[in-house]
Amino acid sequence: MGRIFEKRKHRMFARFAKMSQAFNRVRKEIEIAVKAGGPDVKGNSRLRIAVQNAKAVNMPKDRVDAAIKRASSKDTSGYSEILYEGMGPHGIAFIVDTATDNANRTVANVRHHFRKHGGNLGNTGSVTFMFEHKAFIKIDRTSVEDPESLELELIDAGLEEFNVEEDSCYIYTAFEDFGSMQKALDEKGIEFASAEFQYLATNYKELNEEQQAEVNALIEALEEDEDVQSVFHNMA
Repeated sequence: MGRIFEKRKHRMFARFAKMSQAFNRVRKEIEIAVKAGGPDVKGNSRLRIAVQNAKAVNMPKDRVDAAIKRASSKDTSGYSEILYEGMGPHGIAFIVDTATDNANRTVANVRHHFRKHGGNLGNTGSVTFMFEHKAFIKIDRTSVEDPESLELELIDAGLEEFNVEEDSCYIYTAFEDFGSMQKALDEKGIEFASAEFQYLATNYKELNEEQQAEVNALIEALEEDEDVQSVFHNMA
């Protein structure tokens, strides 16, 4: 479990670190959460997660409050979440998670990135069968008295992987089990440090260095797009 978990954790944090618009990404998460469930952080579990994610990237509180206020305004239309699928160079499958206020702009940009880097934008469902939808949760180690007991207790809530480090504990669960996992942690008074939903490939494809460089060029182009929240692929 540990080695697989380390690879997945590395991918998650590499994506956080590499995104040039970390604050913009989290701001959109906040606005989408407010539009979906209201501005009350305590009563809106999705907003609570978004606010925790803002703290994880050191987003100032005044900017968090401003995002909540903006999303609460009737004058703002808000963002739509759209998932794009495609094949990159050398047969690498991609899922691109976006949040946009202009779907026409976003699909045109995403299609351009794929074409420019030797790939093609596909139809809905063209590659998602090659991935599993997962939830990745980080909690502070200080909030866990007995990690081994907690791991056993969370199995009934859908726990798939559990990893303990010096400062943090990491949890993986299926996307559909996220609600029950959140409820189980809430009942124990354990708050997330951050949480993210990911698409993990069921099989990863090995490429040589030159091929990897070509795929990485597409990944970087997508991640630099202001409408892109996350990029998932099956390159090893």
